[in-house]
Amino acid sequence: MACLKILTGVENSVLLKSKVAVITGAASLRGIGKATARAFAAQGASIVILDLDLAAAQAAAADIGAQHLGLKCDVTKKPECDAAVQQVLEKFGQIDILVNNAGITQPLKIMDIRPENYEAVTDVSLRGTLYMSQAVIPHMRQRRSGSIVCLSSVSAQRGGGIFGGPHYSAAKGGVLGLAKAMARELGPDNVRVNCITPGLIETDITGGMMTDALRTEILKGIPLNRLGQATDVANAALYLASDLSSYLTGIALDVNGGMLIHG
Repeated sequence: MACLKILTGVENSVLLKSKVAVITGAASLRGIGKATARAFAAQGASIVILDLDLAAAQAAAADIGAQHLGLKCDVTKKPECDAAVQQVLEKFGQIDILVNNAGITQPLKIMDIRPENYEAVTDVSLRGTLYMSQAVIPHMRQRRSGSIVCLSSVSAQRGGGIFGGPHYSAAKGGVLGLAKAMARELGPDNVRVNCITPGLIETDITGGMMTDALRTEILKGIPLNRLGQATDVANAALYLASDLSSYLTGIALDVNGGMLIHG
């Protein structure tokens, strides 16, 4: 009965009331970042959308609600990450949640990866995750509170994806390792760091490369027999950002419909 009361209380609460969440790469209409922003806002959070395109970031924030903020930020440039965090603190006074969502992919084979390809993919996913995390950590440490959610990928776990090349797998594998190391270091400061490892999610990035024949073939390997939606990942991010997961840090939460079932 006590457990039922606790669960009922959680269900009736606003999970992110009075929280401020920064989400990188969240301006794309059908992307995981935008879906996460919507999910967080619905649970009471003030949202800051960071994107390379200022107009797109501002439009995405306004689409969610007038109180939200859109800022330009290239996550591969440390000064821009630091400046964006300073702007957020000037407006809201706090940052409770960071979602390291920004990333790019390229469908290249191992021998086709040129230096510029490697640098482009690893810079956004891995360097960007480091720089944005470094930008918010001092504030979170000072407040002894914070949740950092990093977007990795099933391709980091299974050794390759469907649309991402080996350098994408390497970058997302690096995100997994970085998040675990940050979780271990920041745990004493009550700052939690967790990863989400999505499977194949229908977004603008994957939509242009999906054919009916490929979809049919992919579904054979997914026990739930459907492709993931951006909202599936957004709901996982909401769980990790909220106090529902207050005793979780350093985990990789699979969101793949059973594409990768491992012990």
